[in-house]
Amino acid sequence: MLKFFPAPLVLLLVVFSSCSTSNKINALKPEPDDANPLVYENAPSFINLPISIKLKDVERQTNLFLSGLIFEDDNIEDDKIEMKIWKLAPISITNENGKIKTILPLKALIKYRIGTTTLGVELYNTKEFNLNGVVTLISDATLTNWKLNTKTELKSLDWKESPTMTVFGKNIPVTYLINPAVKLFKSKIEKQIDTAIEESMNFKPNVLVALEKICTPFQMSEAYESWLKIVPIEIYSTNAKLKNDAFLLEMGMKCTMETVIGNKPVSKFDASKIVLKPVTRIPNQITANIAAVSTYAEASRLMTKNFTGQEFGSGSKKVTVQKVVLWHKEGKMVVALDVLGTVNGMIYLTGFPQYNEQTKELFLDTMDYALDTKNKLMRTANWLAQGIVLKKIQENCRYSIVTNLEDGKQNMIAYLKNYSPMPGVFINGKLEDIQFQKIQLTNKAIVAFIKVNGTVNVAIDGMK
Repeated sequence: MLKFFPAPLVLLLVVFSSCSTSNKINALKPEPDDANPLVYENAPSFINLPISIKLKDVERQTNLFLSGLIFEDDNIEDDKIEMKIWKLAPISITNENGKIKTILPLKALIKYRIGTTTLGVELYNTKEFNLNGVVTLISDATLTNWKLNTKTELKSLDWKESPTMTVFGKNIPVTYLINPAVKLFKSKIEKQIDTAIEESMNFKPNVLVALEKICTPFQMSEAYESWLKIVPIEIYSTNAKLKNDAFLLEMGMKCTMETVIGNKPVSKFDASKIVLKPVTRIPNQITANIAAVSTYAEASRLMTKNFTGQEFGSGSKKVTVQKVVLWHKEGKMVVALDVLGTVNGMIYLTGFPQYNEQTKELFLDTMDYALDTKNKLMRTANWLAQGIVLKKIQENCRYSIVTNLEDGKQNMIAYLKNYSPMPGVFINGKLEDIQFQKIQLTNKAIVAFIKVNGTVNVAIDGMK
């Protein structure tokens, strides 16, 4: 699972001047808003879904599907031949010049009727032959509606022995008598092989199970209730190709990646709406948005540590910051300062979190005192409410997030190193760059959204 560990995305603090006499500030506290949950949707991404299916898996599934009696012609009246064909031994499937080569050992029970007409009376003699042979078939493979379809052609039918029978006192070969039946048998067995491969190679259930698992929202951070949700838009596929001992099927998923802060989101995966679209090439570039999270408690703790005990002001007008507390209200960051000195009490500032791309820093823009705080300061400590003081405060409200960007990248890299959400499914990839996108505030944390470019492959290996 992806995890993003708390790294203070901190934006704050304070510098003051003082009054010559001690005043008590009783400003009203701007109560925090409930900004939960938070959802951020990004541009579509492409995830590669290469499917590798071993020919041994095809062979195994085909043998399970095609067993016992595979052909029967029990009407001897139409062509004087009755035939039953059984699979004698396991089918062998290999790659021959990019096509499927199937070797089918078989046993045949053939009855052939020989007759004459004498004085208007038909006289018949039925002979029975038990034959062992091997059928060789070659198949072209195509992908249609989630299934691997084949067009099979019987290339040869080799009997292990040439049957003979006594006709008018002579032993003569009868293979030529059986060959007319083989013509009928040829089309039947070709169809049987095609049907067996089609039924055994329906990979839709495997792919849909894997997609559902991939698209199930998973928790990146338990402490901050952050979730990553993948929502499929379309599924693409190229033609299946035989390479060495496996079928290779390049599939791709066009999707959106959403970051959700709060309760676990509902999955939007609907297997009934997944349609496979044929394409000639699959893009594998992704653009994903992930979240780096810092709680207000962590940010407040660090700021309190940085500023506690520092003295601000000039002459007899001085204050020290004893404690800093941060929270969210109406899209702004609230900075609560517990000050002691010429002015005592809590004062409140607000501002919008912004990001400086050049310095990789977060800062507060359009920073000002909360309205009630400003009114109180105008009456009791006007020097604190002056713009020059506020500017000094704003200049100190910066924090580098280089560490956050690197942490996010490292966590994403860990997710792309052979991560397996279920047996037979493996996620791999690489990152090319990582960029800061935007800041959002929730009722619990400061969330920095990061855009990641790179590649992701989800390999579905084998058929179960």
